[in-house]
Amino acid sequence: MNNVFVYCELEGKTVADVSLELLTKGRKLANQLGCQLEAIIAGTDLTGVESQVLPYGVDKVHIFDAPGLFPYTTLPHASILINLFKEEKPQICLMGATVIGRDLGPRVSSALTSGLTADCTSLEIGSHEDKKAGKTYENLLYQIRPAFGGNIVATIINPEHRPQMATVREGVMKKEILDPNYQGEVIRHDVAKYVPETDFVVKVIDRHIEKAKHNLKGAPIVVAGGYGMGSKEGFDMLFELAKELHAEVGASRAAVDAGFCEHDRQIGQTGVTVRPKLYIACGISGQIQHIAGMQDAGIIISINNDENAPINAIADYVINGTVEEVIPKMIKYYKKNSK
Repeated sequence: MNNVFVYCELEGKTVADVSLELLTKGRKLANQLGCQLEAIIAGTDLTGVESQVLPYGVDKVHIFDAPGLFPYTTLPHASILINLFKEEKPQICLMGATVIGRDLGPRVSSALTSGLTADCTSLEIGSHEDKKAGKTYENLLYQIRPAFGGNIVATIINPEHRPQMATVREGVMKKEILDPNYQGEVIRHDVAKYVPETDFVVKVIDRHIEKAKHNLKGAPIVVAGGYGMGSKEGFDMLFELAKELHAEVGASRAAVDAGFCEHDRQIGQTGVTVRPKLYIACGISGQIQHIAGMQDAGIIISINNDENAPINAIADYVINGTVEEVIPKMIKYYKKNSK
């Protein structure tokens, strides 16, 4: 009762990375609240799946195993969460801000009238004083995310309704095993008690998932370009530099919107979150949405002709100059010295 729940996404029989990241964060939140961490896994032929999540400090794993639960369809998974939450009454529910999470989260929160904050960049526990009502709420989930076009960082709370629900993108939280031998309770539920037969009306006959053409999330070095690169041809320089550094190329939203680079390379609140050892920001002003996607990089180098660009405030090193001047010199240097 009143525990922290994480909905775990599956690809076949493998739990998605974003879910493991949320289990890591969920464990920390549960420790602060003095409650248990519980995981929900729904799919088909899930023998031994609990071994993937228990090491992250899960106290209870709810397994729903039945034909028709994989591949994911909306109705049965929504029924599982809605009916389980009516029984268990969790105080917090976390899920990935993925295609599945964006579909499932709003449906569950609407059915339970609980509210939902999407695309959170941070989750914390804190109190809130409602001076008007003369009430103080303790141990609320602070659901933190950029708002108003990224001009502010908003802290959203849900004092009255439960569960407090939030979605988080892959890569925002860090994935850490707590104890490889962590012991938790495993409950295998009777799916028929939670899901009416009519929910299985949609059957997936065939599906195709296009794999990413690059490894932006896992790259140790990322060279990212912004609107300041000026053109698609400007990005060609970045690809040349990335080739010399064995790096991946990323882009800000402004550069993607201008057609300089493909959308799947977009870094930030509306793109991917990266944590490379080295991040080279080229012609990027550093709006809050972009910074949310790269601020945990080990070392940040900013190449910018604007000394007051916001990204310079978080950069470890700033090269003040135009990208047209600086990047060709870097390419020339690395070509000469990497032989």
